[in-house]
Amino acid sequence: MVQGHAHPAITEAVARRARDGTHFGATTEDAVTVAEELRNRFRLDRWRFTNSGTESTMEAIRIARAATGRDAIVVAEGVYHGHHDGVLPPGPGVPAQTSDLTVRVPFNAAVEMENAMRETQPAAVLLEPLRTNAGLIPPAPGYLEEVRRSCTERGVILIFDEVKTGLTIAAGGATERFGVQPDMVALAKALGAGLPSGAVGMTAELGERVASGAPPLMGTFNGNPLGMAAARASLEHVLTEAAYGRLEELGERMRAGVGEGAVAVGSKGCVRRGAPDAERSRLIWLWLANRGILTTARREQEWNVTVAHDEAAADAYIETFAELSRRWSGSAPA
Repeated sequence: MVQGHAHPAITEAVARRARDGTHFGATTEDAVTVAEELRNRFRLDRWRFTNSGTESTMEAIRIARAATGRDAIVVAEGVYHGHHDGVLPPGPGVPAQTSDLTVRVPFNAAVEMENAMRETQPAAVLLEPLRTNAGLIPPAPGYLEEVRRSCTERGVILIFDEVKTGLTIAAGGATERFGVQPDMVALAKALGAGLPSGAVGMTAELGERVASGAPPLMGTFNGNPLGMAAARASLEHVLTEAAYGRLEELGERMRAGVGEGAVAVGSKGCVRRGAPDAERSRLIWLWLANRGILTTARREQEWNVTVAHDEAAADAYIETFAELSRRWSGSAPA
């Protein structure tokens, strides 16, 4: 919710769209405008809309398999790419035959990634360019460039999973921020400003394949008028160049205020102090929530600043977190 809650420009656009109709099973003008804006931001020519991050990564994998004629995919260990069978480990309800098509290698390990591609000849590498589910772990210098080079040499489709970083850490997400161009990008969450929505961006060549119907991609609610109205208003009036400058300033204020162990990338930030500890994370979350500060539960301490926040909101977080650190055995929790 990088747009904050109930932004007037977005609520007005959704209300106006609702009065004209909420579902037609056809493309609306808003969807075309959103696709054009995403093309400009991510430098990918063609776009398909979905309803969630899970659908976006699932469709991206299907397109890559159809384009390459291969089945395997390579992902980084421990990263969540949605709840479809192809990206989950084997377990109840997830057939091993499906999960076995996914090869997992460590994040930021270019040599292991290269070896996995050489051994499996995958259809795609699906990668979070900024790892987000274990704190914020940035790509090592040269890592994304090396993965891009390896994919190009081997005819492997490079997919950036930007469900969490797209539109939140820069106007063009991690693709813009780190300057490495994928063949496809998966978006969701921030795109619809709270309404169910997602998108898959791709090169013109891959887009021609999708337009031909191979592979088949369906979805009755894809590009739903309400979601597209929200996305258009967000992209045109909320997530502007000035807004991203402001988010960067607030994120840096949070990082500097928290101090040691704090990391900030655009609107997103986290506090890493020692090894991950579920009980510690729960206690920090409860402490903050009981004082009116809602952060991400059951994870490393994370924050997301929005266009609705200001210096006072950032300072309230900093002061509340500092108080907890002082009370925790007389020092910051280790």
